[in-house]
Amino acid sequence: MHTQDTAELLLPRSREANERLHALIPGGAHTYAKGDDQYPEDLAPVISHGRGAHVWDVDGNRYIEYGSGLRSVSLGHAHPRVTEAVRREIDRGGNFVRPSYLEVEAAERFLATVPTAEMVKFAKNGSDATTAAVRLARAATGRPRVAICADHPFFSVDDWFIGTTPMSAGIPAETNDLTVTFPYGDLAATEELLTRHQGEIACLILEPATHSEPPPGYLAGLRELADRHGCVLVFDEMITGFRWSEAGAQGLYGVVPDLSTFGKALGNGFAVSALAGRRELMERGGLRHSGERVFLLSTTHGAETHSLAAAMAVQTVYAEEGVTARLHALGERLAAGVRDAAAGMGVGEHVVVRGRASNLVFATLDGNGQPSQEYRTLFLRRLLAGGVLAPSFVVSSALSDADIDHTVDAVAQACAVYRKALDDGDPTPWLGGRPVKPVFRRLV
Repeated sequence: MHTQDTAELLLPRSREANERLHALIPGGAHTYAKGDDQYPEDLAPVISHGRGAHVWDVDGNRYIEYGSGLRSVSLGHAHPRVTEAVRREIDRGGNFVRPSYLEVEAAERFLATVPTAEMVKFAKNGSDATTAAVRLARAATGRPRVAICADHPFFSVDDWFIGTTPMSAGIPAETNDLTVTFPYGDLAATEELLTRHQGEIACLILEPATHSEPPPGYLAGLRELADRHGCVLVFDEMITGFRWSEAGAQGLYGVVPDLSTFGKALGNGFAVSALAGRRELMERGGLRHSGERVFLLSTTHGAETHSLAAAMAVQTVYAEEGVTARLHALGERLAAGVRDAAAGMGVGEHVVVRGRASNLVFATLDGNGQPSQEYRTLFLRRLLAGGVLAPSFVVSSALSDADIDHTVDAVAQACAVYRKALDDGDPTPWLGGRPVKPVFRRLV
């Protein structure tokens, strides 16, 4: 059953498991965004299992879960059509000394789903794919610099991106100097950057959309700028892939990049990512050209049969069951409910839902309208007490209307406490310990 009161939510087994995790694994998790510093003190559940839109922690508490698998599990946990496809391939062997026939089928299925691409290569995580795109762009243009969108939070674990964050320890300054930034939605600023570094920028890489729609003509304008300045246009579709449309944001907005990268929803939690793009560029990483070879992607586990089977099943489910439309409908219902609940408790200007309906996030603002980690902690704490695990409000298609209604009720209870804290001008009594912290910070 869902726990209803903060005083009842005790997580002794999760606390013990977190201590063991930190003793053995740097950061206590394999992704910083899953760290217990992202949750209120002593309220970071360690998961036992999940099914559909629900997860259970090792203490036996059940939660409605949002942002599942860092947005990767868009169909819900243990989706039967995906798990059956995976199970079928596991019995046939997972990795061979030569390509399996499944690789042909998986590539054909992907390119039929994303028809704006002409070739595809699979890998295991998003960073592999985005870094391969950058390397390919540098090889094709002979230019050293990479231009990344400054308004998008993450592109890769590799040096060319991490060097631009507050966690740049261990990355040479010379590497950092080769990455420059441009603002989202501002074509004039991007053109100024390209002109200032004339002939030096290999690629523009960005998420084609995030928490707001692209300004009219923006993506087409970037396409024209890239063509005019001779650089490669790369769309990072890790999040927008499938959640915006089955063919990603490029399919929805009708602007074709030179290269694009997919992951997350592609495998519904199984490890698979993809680099896709124009044949002329992609073939440079192959064997059927006369130019200098590019070490594009070469991964021992990149073509594991069960992960490719998962990706094929995901694409089938999206197409046959209209998943993208369902994600948007669920998100719209949730956003409307949260906004009504927040307004009803007098905090409509402080608990703010943003983003496309299929990719909702929330902001927690203090009395001055500024983002607040303290108020986020209060909000997360009350949601957890109400049986809702929600670092974001990113939906999965496994959510039911009852799940949404329960979430809105939990939000209303959280907003009642939020109002009290605003009235007192101090959220501290409701934090239960230290506040949550941003992922990217220089010191622990």
